[in-house]
Amino acid sequence: MALLLDILTTVAILYAVASGLLLIFGVMKIINFAHGAFLTLGAYASLVASNLGLSPWAGVPLAILVGALAGMVVELLIMRPLYARPLDAILATWGLGMVIGQLITLAFGREVQFVASPVQGTVNVWGTDYSAYRLLLVVAAAVIGIGMAALLTRTRFGLITRAVIMNEQLARGLGIHSGAVRFITFSVGAGLGSLAGCLITPLSSVDPNMGIPWLMNAFMLVMVSGASMASLLLATLLFGAIQVVVSTYFSPILGGLAIVVLAAITLRIRPKGFARD
Repeated sequence: MALLLDILTTVAILYAVASGLLLIFGVMKIINFAHGAFLTLGAYASLVASNLGLSPWAGVPLAILVGALAGMVVELLIMRPLYARPLDAILATWGLGMVIGQLITLAFGREVQFVASPVQGTVNVWGTDYSAYRLLLVVAAAVIGIGMAALLTRTRFGLITRAVIMNEQLARGLGIHSGAVRFITFSVGAGLGSLAGCLITPLSSVDPNMGIPWLMNAFMLVMVSGASMASLLLATLLFGAIQVVVSTYFSPILGGLAIVVLAAITLRIRPKGFARD
């Protein structure tokens, strides 16, 4: 049972981390390599809230706000002039991630820091005592997934967004402001990235480079899933389960490489990954 719960919570964490990256890639067709930096911003927002003596839950809205504001600035100043040059945009986000990391280092130093979990103790699940906070992350990931699905399928913004995804030129011809769609999408994606950073903070240390390994896993999951939320869920379920099994029964180091290796093999065999042909 402990192994099954480890798989479930790992899948939830991976889904939460990759969802913002998937949203930006689905609309803008650009991989945001600054996603790891946004995740780190969310972690430090949680750390600041903790250091100020605020409620442990105060880090959640603060992280979303910091990430969304940073996303707005980045979209306006960096991304917008590069939409017609996707390769340059990818390189720009990669460089931006390094710059944000250095700015965080200047502000907070290189030392490793920790944030207490807002939920303490364990919950008995079918005879197994398990971390209450990790179980809470399953609920958080479900809320993120349902919220994204509702936004994209049940709102006018979602309808407009899908129109831009399918045919941006036609959408413009119909009077849709694709620039506004990109601005909102990038800001929401950055906010989701910072939220994920805040959520995983109690499970790991906080340092300026903490977002890099998460970025690599999220990148490979998004590449395998394409622009589909359902495919992302499938990828996180399959690869996350294998990662936990490998880490538990073989080596945590090999487990850390599992997602990258499996995604590379999948894309070699099936270039579109789990997305529908």
